[in-house]
Amino acid sequence: MKIATYNVNGINARLPVLLRWLAETTPDIVCLQELKAPQEKFPQDALWDAGYSAVWKGQKSWNGVAILGRGVELQETRNALPDNDQDEQSRYIEASVHGVLIGCLYLPNGNPAPGPKFEYKLRWFEQFINHAASLLETKTPTVLAGDFNVIPTNLDASHPERWVNDALFRPESRAAFTKLIESGWIDSIRKLSPTQRIYTYWDYFGNAYQRNAGLRIDHLLVSRELSEQLVEASVDRHVRGWEKTSDHAPAWIKIARDS
Repeated sequence: MKIATYNVNGINARLPVLLRWLAETTPDIVCLQELKAPQEKFPQDALWDAGYSAVWKGQKSWNGVAILGRGVELQETRNALPDNDQDEQSRYIEASVHGVLIGCLYLPNGNPAPGPKFEYKLRWFEQFINHAASLLETKTPTVLAGDFNVIPTNLDASHPERWVNDALFRPESRAAFTKLIESGWIDSIRKLSPTQRIYTYWDYFGNAYQRNAGLRIDHLLVSRELSEQLVEASVDRHVRGWEKTSDHAPAWIKIARDS
């Protein structure tokens, strides 16, 4: 089973890119973030024609998350964090497929920091950590995938010194990510590539992609039940070089499990 995460940065504006990538790589499950589209503007028909069913939670102009399934019906289990139903920002959706639970998230950016947006990021992060812990207790094979807006270590930034005061790299953000990992989640890319510089995001400015001045902020975490079935993890870096593409590239894992 191939599971991917991709911050599309506007699903309707990037739909040709998304469809091209889906046709090229045929992932089984895809977690999308930053739909930037209200619920009724999600391109369900185009994705269905491409062979994918979907569950989604949109939001006008901002945020928005979705899970796609190739040739399967997804069973949505929730579309917000527990006790967070009143949050106006669409940032989490969850679905079950082939005995695996998929959680798709778009964690708040948090800039400028310090400030109210950073405080919201940390509150949301803590709620997410609590929910993730409850998922581990179920012993259900689970993947948490999405744009975490966290640079976990210096290895995950081409120039970490430039990000010291940014919400993505502040000690509080990295400490929350570490807390999540230490609770029992496995960072797929780091499990298989512990020392390699791998990026998932390149800014539109300053020829960042051409210079490979990137960040790794899109992550796929797996529960212990899946960690031994993890066989491959990578990033489709070339997609970032396509015309009218997102500033993120799709990241993905393969697990040795029937799909």
